[in-house]
Amino acid sequence: MGAIADILFGRKKKQNTDVYSSIDKQQLPSHVAVIMDGNGRWAKRRGLPRSAGHRAGTERVRTIIRMSSDVGIRYLTLFALSTENWKRPKDEINTLMKLLLEYLRQELHELHERNVRINTLGDISKLPKEVADEIARAKQTTKDNTGLTVNMAINYGARQEIMAAVKKAIADGTSPDSIDEAYLSSLLDTAGQPDPDLMIRTSGEARISNFLLYQMAYAEFYFTDTLWPDFDEAEYAKALKVFAARDRRFGGI
Repeated sequence: MGAIADILFGRKKKQNTDVYSSIDKQQLPSHVAVIMDGNGRWAKRRGLPRSAGHRAGTERVRTIIRMSSDVGIRYLTLFALSTENWKRPKDEINTLMKLLLEYLRQELHELHERNVRINTLGDISKLPKEVADEIARAKQTTKDNTGLTVNMAINYGARQEIMAAVKKAIADGTSPDSIDEAYLSSLLDTAGQPDPDLMIRTSGEARISNFLLYQMAYAEFYFTDTLWPDFDEAEYAKALKVFAARDRRFGGI
């Protein structure tokens, strides 16, 4: 139970400096997007409730944010709650909201000290008021930070995002001839940010699940069987090294 308890009760592990030194910082992606999948299966394999898997997944969020900040990645987008996830049992949704609230309250000081900026993608107005208020506080506190930007995709769906952008263009009376890629990008939740260079999905699933459909046109995809709570520094470094070895031609030769 020792290793599991370390995660379930929030005990922080020592940074793996050997892993850090193996990363070529000249070949890092500027923007990493992550579909954090496998919390439920992680818990089931250990005979634990799904809530324990989500808590373990929250601890892994801490790990990946710290490592992204330390190695110099500029943007990290974490798919925390999709527009489709509201179909899950109410108890599970309540657990996710509680963990999000707990994470922000416990980690905001360290995030701010690390010069991390918190941003959100999706419609957070649909969240419980206490959670939405805490997110707003985190965004306001870190808005001037210039280090890693962490996009938390919450109540987010890419199709909904694109539809909202189209509706805004129509409402603004924009001429069709004035619409180009730069204009459309400016209407998306990621306006002003580079598109993801690398998309990671854990747990063995090989799909993108309505996540950043427009922005990931030229992203490199990395799928791993590792469940999200087990996606540690070594696993993240492996993904970054695979990315560094890719030949990105963007349609050229």
